Amino acid sequence: MKAPKNRRVFVIGYGAATPLGATFAKTWKQAVQGEAGFRRLTRCQTDSRANVVGEIPDWDPMTLNFMDRKEVYNWNADYVFLTMAVCKEALEDAGIELDGDTGPKTACLIGSALNGTDSFRVAMDNYVNRGPLKVSPYLLPNLCANLPAGKAGMLLGFTGPIFSPQGACASGNHAIAIGARMIRDGDCDFVLAGGVDACLIPEIIQGFANMLATISVSPQDRAYNDPSQASRPFSIDRKGIVLSEGAGAVVLAADEAVSNYRLAPKAEVMGIGWTSDAYHFTLPNHNTIIRAIHEAIDDAGLVSDDIQYVNAHGTSTPKGDATEIKCLRTVFGQRLPKIPISSNKSQLGHTLGASAAIEAALGIEAMRLGLLLPTINHIPDPEFSDIDVVPNTVRRQCYEFFLSNAFGFGGTNCCVVFKGV
Repeated sequence: MKAPKNRRVFVIGYGAATPLGATFAKTWKQAVQGEAGFRRLTRCQTDSRANVVGEIPDWDPMTLNFMDRKEVYNWNADYVFLTMAVCKEALEDAGIELDGDTGPKTACLIGSALNGTDSFRVAMDNYVNRGPLKVSPYLLPNLCANLPAGKAGMLLGFTGPIFSPQGACASGNHAIAIGARMIRDGDCDFVLAGGVDACLIPEIIQGFANMLATISVSPQDRAYNDPSQASRPFSIDRKGIVLSEGAGAVVLAADEAVSNYRLAPKAEVMGIGWTSDAYHFTLPNHNTIIRAIHEAIDDAGLVSDDIQYVNAHGTSTPKGDATEIKCLRTVFGQRLPKIPISSNKSQLGHTLGASAAIEAALGIEAMRLGLLLPTINHIPDPEFSDIDVVPNTVRRQCYEFFLSNAFGFGGTNCCVVFKGV
C-alpha cells in the first residue's frame, strides 16, 4: 500500500434534521434561543409513560423536492430519505459541486444504531395480517445499512466508498473519525460523515422504557405539563433519555481540496480517540472512556490544558451523566471547574446514531460564532456543584479547541477534538 499523505482534514459544511427543525438552519435558530424539541408522541401509539419524545417537526418525505409517491412507497424506512436530505443540505452548505472530478473523490459514511426497523415493522404487519406475498420486495434493501448512503449517491452523484459505521450511539463520531483517516491517507478528498435514526416506533419506545433508559413522565414530573423539560442532563432530577429521531452529516475535506476549490473551512478535525469497554453491554467502563479522551487529545498533538470546552455525551441518565463527569475529572483534574461542559441532548434528546454528528455540527457552528450552547432545564445537582454546565442560556465565549464525546451500547467510545479556523 502507498504511504499515507498525512493531509489535514477540515469540516466545510453540515446538514441536519432534528426535533428542533428539519434543516440545520432551523435547528440552529432554535438552539441559540434555548428551545427544546420535545412533545407527546404523535408518530404512533404506545401505552408507555415514556411518551415524551423528539420528533422532527413537519417531517414528510413527500415535501422533499427530489421525492415522488412511488419512491416514498417503496423506500419506507425513514432513515433513507433523512440521509438523502441532510447529505444534500450539507453539500450545498459546503459549496461543492459534484462532477466528474469531485464525485469519484467523495465518500459517504452514515452510521445508524437501528437501521430500517420502521420498514421491518411494516413488513411484519403485512406478513401477519395480509399474507407472505404482501411483504415488500424492497424490504431487504430498506434494511441494508449502506443503502441510505447509496441512495444519497444516486441523488447527488458521488461514487467514492459508501458504508455505515455501526457504533450504536457513537456512530456519528465513528463516521467522522473513519472519514478523517481516509482523507488523511489519500483514499478520497471529501467525505459525507454522519448518522441517522428513525426510532419512534412502538417496539423501540417500549424496549427503551423496559430497560428503564428513557424518562417515564408521571403526573408529578415537571415535564408532565411541559414536555420541553423532559431532558435535563446533569440536573438533580434527571430520570433518563428522551428518545428522538434525527439525522446529521458533516462534509470533511482535505486541505489541498479546500485550497484548490476555494472552499471555506469551518473547523479542523484534530484528534480521534476510540476504545471499547470489554465490560458490559450498557454499563460504561471508566478506564476505557478515560483512555479514549486521552487518545483524542494526544492524537491532536495537544495536552488536556488545551481543551477549552467539552460537548458532552450528556444523556440525562443518573448513572451516565455521573460517569462522564467522573471520567472528565480524571482527565482534567483541578482544572475541570474552569471548562464549560454542556449537553445538546437537553434540547434535542437522544437521536442515537445521529447524535454525535448533529452535536459536532452544532459545536462547530457555536465555536465559529464565539458561543457556547447551553444545558437547558438545569436544576443544580450537589454532586456537580463545581461543574460549569452552561446552565439554561447561551453564553458568549471565544475558544479554539473543543472535545466532543460519544459513547454507545456494547461498550463503544469515540471522542473527537475539533479546532477553530
